Formats: sequence, C-alpha cells, structure tokens
Amino acid sequence: MSISIQVLGSLLVLISFIALQARRMQPDSRVYLLLNVIGSGELVVSALWDRQWGFLALELVWTSVSAFSLCRTWTGRDAGVLDSK
Repeated sequence: MSISIQVLGSLLVLISFIALQARRMQPDSRVYLLLNVIGSGELVVSALWDRQWGFLALELVWTSVSAFSLCRTWTGRDAGVLDSK
C-alpha cells in the first residue's frame, strides 16, 4: 500500500488530536470527528492491504467509534455512547 496513504491518514488523526489537546477543537465537534473518521479509515485500508491484523483491529475500532459519534451529531442526539437518564 502506498506510504502516502499511511502518512496522510496518520496526519489527519494526529492533527485532530493535537488540536484537541491545544483546545482548538472540541471532542464532539464534527470537524474533529470527521478528521478521525477519514484518517483512521485510510489506516484501516492500509492495514487490511498489508495484513497487519493488530493494527487493523485498532483502526477499525477507532473508525467505528468516530463514525458512530459523528452520526449522532447529525441526528441531533448527544454524541456520547450512553444516554443519561
């Protein structure tokens, strides 16, 4: 798999993480979540292509959680996994 896909995916995830730590983004913002979905999604493809199963598992979970949270922001529901009652 192309190294450029791995580098781009990693950069997107790291940029969102650095912005979060610098308090430039909120963890439930659509931009933050979208950067994570795209970046980790690219890393899923790369890990699958290269048969790196441990890395694939990590990135599948990362992508899934980010995508789930992003979908919840679009439906107007709280981005948290558990609803408070």
